[in-house]
Amino acid sequence: MNKIYPAGHSKGQEICNRTRAYALRIIRLYQSLHKNEVGRVLGRQLLRSGTSIGANVEEAQAGQSPADFVAKMSIALKEARETRYWLLLLHDAEIFSPKLLSPILAETEEIIKVLYTIIRNTKQNQRR
Repeated sequence: MNKIYPAGHSKGQEICNRTRAYALRIIRLYQSLHKNEVGRVLGRQLLRSGTSIGANVEEAQAGQSPADFVAKMSIALKEARETRYWLLLLHDAEIFSPKLLSPILAETEEIIKVLYTIIRNTKQNQRR
């Protein structure tokens, strides 16, 4: 069976690197949330979902089948959407300034779009 993204393949490596860099940004944001109880509670949720995206993308690279790959990437997409939710709550609760959250929210939206596209294209390729 051909792998969707063989080891070292630029497309697979690109999304792995991007989501790992994103997880590092989430970790840094989490570290600054210790100032109040609400920040700590939301921060734990944000940390869990924001770091899970890259873990699932990485796991998908070793998918046993295209269906397994899609399943793992779909979990990554769900985690990205959940992360967006927690970031929006932090924004709406005015725990961080919009200026601080805007870049990471923009990156979240981009990751959501990329994951959706990968899933859609993989499903289309399976049908061929």
